[in-house]
Amino acid sequence: MEKSKIIKYAELIAKVGANIQKGQEVNLVADIEIKDFVLILVEECYKAGASKVNIDWTDDELTKLNIKYADEEKLSHLTSYEKAKQEYNIENHPVRIYIESSDPDGLKDLDQEKYGRILASKGKEIRKYRDKYDDYCQWVIAGVPGLKWSKKVFPNDSDEVAKEKLFELILKVSRAFDGDPIKNREIHNANLVEKANKLNNLKLHYLHYTSKNGTNLTVELLNNVKWEAGGEYTKGTKIYFQPNIPTEECFTSPNKFGTNGVVYSTKPLSYRGQIIEDFSLTFKDGKVIEAHAKKGEDLLKNMLKLDENAAYLGECALVPFHSPINDTKTLFFSTLYDENASCHLALGTAFPMLIENYENMSEEEIKKVNINKSIVHTDFMIGTDDLKIEGIDFNGKKVTIFENGDWSKTF
Repeated sequence: MEKSKIIKYAELIAKVGANIQKGQEVNLVADIEIKDFVLILVEECYKAGASKVNIDWTDDELTKLNIKYADEEKLSHLTSYEKAKQEYNIENHPVRIYIESSDPDGLKDLDQEKYGRILASKGKEIRKYRDKYDDYCQWVIAGVPGLKWSKKVFPNDSDEVAKEKLFELILKVSRAFDGDPIKNREIHNANLVEKANKLNNLKLHYLHYTSKNGTNLTVELLNNVKWEAGGEYTKGTKIYFQPNIPTEECFTSPNKFGTNGVVYSTKPLSYRGQIIEDFSLTFKDGKVIEAHAKKGEDLLKNMLKLDENAAYLGECALVPFHSPINDTKTLFFSTLYDENASCHLALGTAFPMLIENYENMSEEEIKKVNINKSIVHTDFMIGTDDLKIEGIDFNGKKVTIFENGDWSKTF
């Protein structure tokens, strides 16, 4: 890959995704395998105005060793050092950048029951801190190919060819391969925002999803929760940032108790280093009451029990079937990319910043809005080439939102 393209991609992450402001600190999370890219990205962060870039290195092999040998009780709670870092985040609101590069199968040999208990316990503690700084910080997630991820996507190619091919695809679907990535992103973002505005103007009460694969799902929306696309603003400081590179979605958070029917997944879900495939979920009054999978069913059911709200929906996202990602005919084995290939839903926590007048609401007022809150947020893909989504407004008027998997002519 030409270094100039990699530098422009790093610049896109720092300046548009994270939108680093002069004097802000940056917390960067990345796998040790992609050190070369991290060095480029750190320089772009400083060029964008960062005062300090802090790096948390990750590695699947180290994670497996910790889960295998460390005391479960010790791993299940924040240490004083980890609490101090969380307190620092509350006080300083650093920008957060996450680089996805790890092996989709990297944690498959773990004791998943133990790992799940640790994540659930520690996640609840972390959530208490993050609730105090999440909406005040810019954050972004983007991808860079690691070797094992590349070989998962392109198993028949040599190591170098596989990495080159995956990096090229990542740049293309991120609109960072040709031309000016920042300008490309501005144009794309404007198009997404236009569609989100149209959805908001429709004042929808329900979405009805149907597909020949058996999906027949009704999702209730809330009149005080908006649709959003492309980017969002930090609370208080109103800094605009774009958290997902790439993104193709318009999304909202539904009524926690208003989902009924059955939905079928259409792409494998890479979850905790394992793959869940060909699964279906049946909802009643918002909660999953039945779950089946041809592969990874036990893992799927464990995921639904991580906390008391993990089995409720937190997001509905609309993505055309003929998106740039889906048009590559490539399964990325990464939720960041595969969720932007077609329509998806997410189990777990919702997005409170989508509530109208959220900035001026108290915690008690936010709790009264029927959107979900959980320690997890797990996206899964449901788009097909025949998916139909019908919207029904609060007066009962119907409008076709999606037809044959793509936006209807209304959009």
